[in-house]
Amino acid sequence: MDGSEKSITSERIARDLAEAIHEHRLAPGSKLNEDEVGAVYGVSRTVARSALQSLAHQRLVELRRNRGAYVAQPSAREAREVFEARALLEPRTARSAALRMTEADIARLQSHIDEEHAAIRDGRPGRALHLSGLFHVEIARIAEQKTIEEFVALLVARSSLIIALYWQRRSALCESHAHEALIRAFEARDGDLAEELMKNHLLDLVTSLDLRNITSAPASLREVLSP
Repeated sequence: MDGSEKSITSERIARDLAEAIHEHRLAPGSKLNEDEVGAVYGVSRTVARSALQSLAHQRLVELRRNRGAYVAQPSAREAREVFEARALLEPRTARSAALRMTEADIARLQSHIDEEHAAIRDGRPGRALHLSGLFHVEIARIAEQKTIEEFVALLVARSSLIIALYWQRRSALCESHAHEALIRAFEARDGDLAEELMKNHLLDLVTSLDLRNITSAPASLREVLSP
C-alpha cells in the first residue's frame, strides 16, 4: 500500500469485496480472514471487520461464530425461492419500464449490453454477469418503483452467488440475446412484449442451473484483489 492507505475506509473495502463476489472472482465458500483483509489494504482488523459486517448485512457474507467470515453459499432451496421471487416481480416491472422509457434510458441500457459484450470478449465472464444483473436493476429504476428496485437489487445480488454455484451452461452467456430483445421491446414501448420477454428470460436462467449442492473452490484473497 502507498501513502493513501490511511484514507481507505471499510466502505471502500466492502465495495471492492462485493464487486469481487459479484464478478465471481471470490467464489462462494471462500474464507475472508480479517487479518488477511487488513493486510491486503493496510488497515486495522477493526476496519476489516466493519467491512465484513457490512457485507453480512447485504447477505453476501456469512459470519460464523468462532469460525470467521465466508462468502455466502445459497442452498438449492434458496436458489429456487430467489428466482421465484424474481419471476413475480420483474416481468411486471419490465412492463412498467416500457411505458416510462425515455431515449436516455434506452441508451443507458444499451451501454450495459455493450459493456457485457466487451467483458465477454476480454474473457471476463464474471464481469459480464455482474453487468447483466445491473441491467435488471436499471429496469426497475426506470419503472420508478423504488421499493421493488431495492428488492430486485437484493435478489440480483443473491442470484450472482447462485449462478456461481449452480450454473451449468456457461455458453448461455454468449448465446443469450434476451437483453437485446428487451431493448427492442422498450424502444417500441411495448409493455406486453417486455413482460413476456422478461418471463422467458428468467425461465431460461433457471433452466441453466443445476440445483444440486455444489461447493466451489476458494480463491486466494490477495490474488483476487491484486491489481
